[in-house]
Amino acid sequence: MAPLPKRRRSKARQGNLKAHRHVTLPGLVECPHCHRPMRAHHVCPACGFYRGRDVLGIESEVA
Repeated sequence: MAPLPKRRRSKARQGNLKAHRHVTLPGLVECPHCHRPMRAHHVCPACGFYRGRDVLGIESEVA
């Protein structure tokens, strides 16, 4: 049988444990092709390029 806690966690201790369980924003970098923000190591949703190659084939104007 698995070990069980002997006492109930207090509300203060519960809050301390849950303090770091928050949603964080993903890290954004500038696309080297269209210079718009994109997620790192992902295909750019604006132009469809990844690592210098056209992956999605989206036709758009390059500013």
